[in-house]
Amino acid sequence: MSGTITKVSGPLVVAEGLADANVSDVVRVGSQHLIGEILNMTGDKASIQVYEETSGLGPGAEVLTTGMPLSVELGPGMLDNIYDGIQRPLPEMRAAAGDSITRGISVPALNREKKWDFVPVAVPGDRVIPGDVLGTVQETSAILHKIMVPVGVSGEVVSVESGEHVVTDIIAVVRDDKGKEHEIPMMQRWPVRIARPYTKKYVPARPMNSGQRIIDTMFPIAKGGTAAVPGPFGSGKTVVQHQLAKWSDVDIVVYIGCGERGNEMTDVLMEFPELKDPRNGEPLMKRTVLIANTSDMPVAAREASIYTGITIAEYFRDMGYDVAVLADSTSRWAEALREMSGRLEEMPGEEGYPAYLASRLAQFYERAGVVECLGADDRRGSVTAIGAVSPPGGDISEPVSQATMRIVKVFWALDSSLAYARHFPAINWLTSYSLYLDTLEPWYTQQFGEAYMKNREKAMHILQEESELQEIVRLVGQDALSPADRMTMETAKMIREDFLQQNAFVDEDAYSSYKKQFRLMDLVLRYDTVCREALEKGANMEALFVIPAREKIGRAKMADAAAFEKEYDAIEAQMKAEIAAVVAGGEDA
Repeated sequence: MSGTITKVSGPLVVAEGLADANVSDVVRVGSQHLIGEILNMTGDKASIQVYEETSGLGPGAEVLTTGMPLSVELGPGMLDNIYDGIQRPLPEMRAAAGDSITRGISVPALNREKKWDFVPVAVPGDRVIPGDVLGTVQETSAILHKIMVPVGVSGEVVSVESGEHVVTDIIAVVRDDKGKEHEIPMMQRWPVRIARPYTKKYVPARPMNSGQRIIDTMFPIAKGGTAAVPGPFGSGKTVVQHQLAKWSDVDIVVYIGCGERGNEMTDVLMEFPELKDPRNGEPLMKRTVLIANTSDMPVAAREASIYTGITIAEYFRDMGYDVAVLADSTSRWAEALREMSGRLEEMPGEEGYPAYLASRLAQFYERAGVVECLGADDRRGSVTAIGAVSPPGGDISEPVSQATMRIVKVFWALDSSLAYARHFPAINWLTSYSLYLDTLEPWYTQQFGEAYMKNREKAMHILQEESELQEIVRLVGQDALSPADRMTMETAKMIREDFLQQNAFVDEDAYSSYKKQFRLMDLVLRYDTVCREALEKGANMEALFVIPAREKIGRAKMADAAAFEKEYDAIEAQMKAEIAAVVAGGEDA
């Protein structure tokens, strides 16, 4: 079915003669067959957002409908790949058309020529339901790709074809209860705006280990949880997301660069192939999917990129994997919504954003979670959604930040003053929060006893006390504080510098295991406890602050896990002996 263009306004095209088309249908626009999607229908008129540059289009050009919604291709070949916002593979587009993306170019998302070794799991005669695993493909050295029965197909397996196949080959035939035979290829399609189904959703109860101490100990996120990373320009949002992508203990990472600067995406592309996965020593790209829709690319595709990424993540979740989706940034995505809404002449909401901004954000974040996957084998998978937010001028009272705060359960507020002071990660401990502490506490208690969460609470209390004491220090100076308050200031400084601050350029400090985090915090707080006992006995306060063990505690985070384990008891013993000597010296005096 075809229609005719009557209006072109940037990425928005209006066409008439499309009475039989549906909202969300993909269309081909103009002689170059540019890809577009129908946003709304009025009679036989359709408003279409075009995912490519529309210069040169004019009234009278033809619009062809495909009758299909915007969908992604799901199958072997997605990992170790980079796509644009509508899942076109950029390396293959470059090979076909050069360094500049040619308008109207059509390249399949999955390579149609590469052969994959399919190993059957099901055998003829088996009864299968949607989500059951028919066989596996070793997609990369890190990930075993499971070929599943598509949604809507169930019955008896008639045949299974082992051996090498391309993604379009039929690898199994299933006969349903009505006698109809369904041919199942290695690849399947799924509409990006519809969440993939599952059997049951669970409350997230296990933390995602990021190796970043301020995240894992102070403001943890659960696997299957949601988090936002707001912060002004230059505060380190992208750096935090890179660290999460590198170190998080998830099986697969989907990194969506939606609307950020091209050089940031270039850094990712240059850096990730060089990085080694800490779990198996393989390149990190072997378990990563990159989606690039930078600020200079068509704005409409930026809006689609979020849905493309979360759909790919759900597909791997359905295999039983833990997946992290990192969106950088949702503010640029919201700006794309605002631009399209303005061109559609919709009634604007706050600051010009559409009235449905909050509901669209919720549709994205609520696709995260821990689920029991479809199928008979009780697989569990999770999608953890983490979005960077770039509020203008760092003002988190703006609509995108506020709408995000109402949805997510973890808020890592970045502070430019910390970033300028070279304190990374620049997460402000006074304005950040995590609502997963109660659900994660049983896990921490089971692994480390009750001391882990008690130490966290004590450290947070000390940092909050320090904030209050700094007001007094600014007015009358540090000498006016009591010895107990001076001790609070010193311990808070140790927590900030020796625990919260990390150096991404030092391998031993870039990542911290839970055990190392627990021991480091315990050392700092034991120093605080023993010093307070010494002060009560009349010890010299200044002497307590300069004992050699104090410096060793500060350097402990730079030791590797094995060396730190050996040094822990020695540092604690040295600290107690030196403080006891200070107390004895005070008593003698």
